[in-house]
Amino acid sequence: MLEPIIASRLQFALTTVVHIIFPVMSMGLAPFLIYFTWKDIRTSEPIYEQLRRFWTRIFAISFVVGTVTGIVLEFEFGTNFAAFSTTAGELFGGPLALEGMMAFMLEATFLGIFVFGRERVGDVLYMVSAVAVGVGTWLSAVWILIANSWMQTPRGYELITENGQPVVMLVDPLAAYLNPRFFWMFVHMQNAAVESVALIMTGLGAYFVFRHHVWGYSIEHVDFWEATLKFGLIALIITAPLQVIHGDLYARHVFETQPQKFAAMEAIWETDSYVPEYLIAFPTSVQDILDPRAKNIFGIGIPGGASWLASGGDPQATIRGLEEFEGPQPPVALVFWSFRIMVALGFWFLLLAVWGAHRWWRGELLEDDLLHKALMVSTPLGILAVELGWVVTEVGRQPWVIQDVMKTRAGVSPGLTSAEATTTLAGFAIVYLGLLVLYVYVVARIIRTGPPDVSDPGATDRPEGSSREARVDD
Repeated sequence: MLEPIIASRLQFALTTVVHIIFPVMSMGLAPFLIYFTWKDIRTSEPIYEQLRRFWTRIFAISFVVGTVTGIVLEFEFGTNFAAFSTTAGELFGGPLALEGMMAFMLEATFLGIFVFGRERVGDVLYMVSAVAVGVGTWLSAVWILIANSWMQTPRGYELITENGQPVVMLVDPLAAYLNPRFFWMFVHMQNAAVESVALIMTGLGAYFVFRHHVWGYSIEHVDFWEATLKFGLIALIITAPLQVIHGDLYARHVFETQPQKFAAMEAIWETDSYVPEYLIAFPTSVQDILDPRAKNIFGIGIPGGASWLASGGDPQATIRGLEEFEGPQPPVALVFWSFRIMVALGFWFLLLAVWGAHRWWRGELLEDDLLHKALMVSTPLGILAVELGWVVTEVGRQPWVIQDVMKTRAGVSPGLTSAEATTTLAGFAIVYLGLLVLYVYVVARIIRTGPPDVSDPGATDRPEGSSREARVDD
């Protein structure tokens, strides 16, 4: 049996790693669906109806599974981390409640109209439903990230004692909710979600285009997959450079507010200056994998890059080493390698964006088989980068559950036994992995089925004999 603290952390990590996939899909698809809906209404071109209907199916299944897996996460605060909930409930509970009452209800109310109501409502109301669903999806992220960002950089509170237990009392809601980390987390997360969906769209589009143009297979609705490839690439061209630029600024903010986490990200144990930033790093021994240190890692990097990154322009800047921080250290190996891989993926996505833009400009986008293969391989890598980002964010701040306020060990439910924690961990592993497999199966079925044939009146979601012109003024 595992210790309650270990089993609880593993359970929360497992459920979060699986759950985050579905909000990423929903949030990333939202801007695409709003655009496809607007173009469908404005132009009456069949391709936009196909794009809207096809990706709405994947959005809907992502929303449903994300709701199921997300509700369980909130219950885990009470079952596994009751002491944390008691201490931070006044501040932490508010954003979570608002997420349910405001964002979720907005999204859920209009999702029914958006998915099933095209033939029952006019164009104006249908467009409103698309925007409301998209706004609700992103508003959900606002409240979740407000809660999480406060745990990273707590502000606007006082720590008091009630019945012998420390309790966080909210004294300045604006300072707490608009804490220094929120802006960085929200922009980085939302851009990453759109980038992840863009990679999925380009990967799928490239697969079918590759089979049609390179292998010579007859692909039904090949124009749909060509459009999917192009729209995904447009989004990738926008989001990939933004993610790299914002990631650089975000890392500087982490250095200023969580220097111990930054030292773990760079595997700096001793305070040093002119610290290199390794874009690609290789361990020189097994020991270096488990206990990486910047001086012992062989890699390709920028001399003084980490110092420049931390200071905002000074390659000679000094970075505090982990040995200067008292108490337990974060799992450095996990944080260091997760950060390295995430950064490498970010630059790979940027390369794909530039490569794709160049081939499109040359008129060779649909014939470049090497680019198609690169995009196909990269289809799931956006999701992987998001997962690694959250590993850096959450594991990097250990041993704190609330930075410099409460340690994770102190937040575990006091009555939780090893048997209970281990048993529920095993149960959640089975259920969540089963849901993930089912989700992948359903999405794969949707992809294999392909887009609807809108030329067939029986396949369209508009009533026979209806006209767009008649509904524009509804």
